[in-house]
Amino acid sequence: MDHFLERKKQELGVSLNDVQKQAVLQTEGPLLLLASPGSGKTTTLIMRIGALIEVKGIHPSRIKAVTFSRAAASDMKARYERFFPQLPPVQFSTIHSLAYEVMREHYRRTGTAYQIIEGELDLEDQETIDWDANPPLHKKLILRKLFASITGDTITDDQMDELTTYISYVKNKLLPRDRWELVPCSVPHAVRILDEYEAYKRSGTANLLIDFDDMLTIGHTVLEEQPELLRKYQRRYDYVLTDESQDTSLVQHAIIEKLARQHGNLCVVADDDQSIYSWRGAEPSYLLEFKQVYPQATILYMEQNYRSTQDIVHVAAQFIKRNQDRYDKSMFTLNGKHEPISIRSLADYKLQAKYVVQQIQKCSRLSEIAVLYRNNSSSIGLMNEFDRAGIPFYMKDADNRFFSHWVVEDILNFMRMTFTDKRTELLEKIHLKLSGYISKQQMAAVKQIQNNESVFDNLLQHVKLHDYQVKLIEECRDTLREMKGMPPQQAIKVIRSRLGYEKAIEKMCDRLGFRKEYLIGILNTLEEIADSLATMEDFAARLKYLESVLRGARHRKGQNAVTFSTLHSAKGLEFEQVYMIDLIDGILPSKDDVKAKESKALLEEATRLFYVGMTRAKKCLELITYSQRDGEKTVESEFVADVRRIMNPEPKSQTSLKSRQVFSKESVQRNPNAIRELAELAPGKRVKHRVFGIGSIEKRTVDRVYVQFPAGVKVLLIETCLEMGLLESAETDVSSMAVSG
Repeated sequence: MDHFLERKKQELGVSLNDVQKQAVLQTEGPLLLLASPGSGKTTTLIMRIGALIEVKGIHPSRIKAVTFSRAAASDMKARYERFFPQLPPVQFSTIHSLAYEVMREHYRRTGTAYQIIEGELDLEDQETIDWDANPPLHKKLILRKLFASITGDTITDDQMDELTTYISYVKNKLLPRDRWELVPCSVPHAVRILDEYEAYKRSGTANLLIDFDDMLTIGHTVLEEQPELLRKYQRRYDYVLTDESQDTSLVQHAIIEKLARQHGNLCVVADDDQSIYSWRGAEPSYLLEFKQVYPQATILYMEQNYRSTQDIVHVAAQFIKRNQDRYDKSMFTLNGKHEPISIRSLADYKLQAKYVVQQIQKCSRLSEIAVLYRNNSSSIGLMNEFDRAGIPFYMKDADNRFFSHWVVEDILNFMRMTFTDKRTELLEKIHLKLSGYISKQQMAAVKQIQNNESVFDNLLQHVKLHDYQVKLIEECRDTLREMKGMPPQQAIKVIRSRLGYEKAIEKMCDRLGFRKEYLIGILNTLEEIADSLATMEDFAARLKYLESVLRGARHRKGQNAVTFSTLHSAKGLEFEQVYMIDLIDGILPSKDDVKAKESKALLEEATRLFYVGMTRAKKCLELITYSQRDGEKTVESEFVADVRRIMNPEPKSQTSLKSRQVFSKESVQRNPNAIRELAELAPGKRVKHRVFGIGSIEKRTVDRVYVQFPAGVKVLLIETCLEMGLLESAETDVSSMAVSG
């Protein structure tokens, strides 16, 4: 083995550290390889495969390497071919393709005809489809039709995303029918839609319809119920290796476990600190329970980071220790220092994209720069500013839906009404979002009037109205006429306020469960795009132009262009320079991360997402926050505050330490009911404080607990609370509380 390692070092310049060597040498039995960011996991995995073939004499066809995505599988295959060009190929594949292979063989044996209903499809073509004569066999079109038939409404893009995520979650978690209702989903009648979707796939057409999630569940069921087929696949491979296993779901783990059950030669490469896909069914708990499943397993820690500078690695390693449900790893690097992590606090959200543009204009190697964000919507404002500055960009996950969103279309229809108010089809599209409170019946009546006059005058003169409507409709008519020729940014402000559009959106959010912040964010982005444009025609043209720019941005991979990416999609990438934007509470972490019942799990996942972003940077990392957005005050992300604390720890004076120790000793004697364990300070728990009274814990960070008392939210240091006995359970007699805060 030493000869093998030395030869590859001379041939490729690949020199393994002690842990990496051990991972290569440990070929037999179950192995969990916990790989910190930038620790060379792919190189180690490929060297391990090479050692199995060249040193142990295992034929490549007896080795199965499985990863999470096609891109990762392609990368592993390319790396293997570069390291071992003379060796026969090894099977690198996704778990989906493995499950599909099993499913395909099963259906071939049983003579079952099936059809895959996922893949690329232009959903804009749906208007030309004859639903009755020729029903579409595509997952999203089937769901769109079912949603319409069940709810009587048209599904939005956001609802479609949530619905497909919900279905994938249910399938990947292997949830039985009686537990579907327990999975949160704000899409109306989601469970019924899923029921009918499953029924349609089984009996709605001549062929059995299969989506990507079905491949996994069917593959798992086949291996579970057909021992002969299971043994065939078990005998095919002597060694199974999985990469990115923190992203693997319950059903995917179950398939891999069955495959390796006979020989037990399973190598799992993962990083529990980078598990960020629980919303689509990933099971990071599988890693934490690995020793329970495989008691004889070896666990190795690859903690050396080769990617980033000391400045970044030190802070990121401390930051991730906020989380409790993790292996106790301590990432380190032998790289030198470059420059400290920069934290930039701006006065207003609108300055953010302009600031990033100003910084990047000084750079020439644009391909080594990334701007990362949590939500795709953040990219539109960036794109607008970068395009104006002439800076090319590549969007890893470009999403054109912004430009077809109904809010954007509403604003354009309002603007069209300023040119002429004689088009009833325009009023029909926006009449429920005007301050005139025009009902569907009134709209139907005005549509019958074909006199080429103002739709508002026709309403006032020919349609029965309520008394309160008359003045409101007159104001709408006059306002739209005043807006003719108005600059687009000012026009949007008038639409939002005087025409009542923003109030209408708020009501829709209450009634239909839309996210108000997201919809208001679209309006604010439209105002940003409209800034400095002279006419509404210019604005409409700018939107069309930006939509084409966005389409083109998908094809700039490998060019000298800045990368825009969500934090989720950035995993596995690396850049010299990284900007993380929109770092405020409410976005990262989101309100759901903090407030949900399972807030600890969600907050820990948000922490991991932030950590993934930090560890994409090799040399320069800048965290950007701001104190105001859309006219409202914002709060810096608690994650940014934590980074600042790690970088600049507060010195503890000996005097305060001494007095606190004395106080702590006294408090133990006088308050036996005080909370002493961190686990008891859980979000949602009711506690008592002698001064502030009874309160409820809203959230907990690495060193602070936020408690809602009658007098307001109080932020208390956890260490102080535990040592001094400041809090006790609300069920305890308050008279026993002897220590004041």
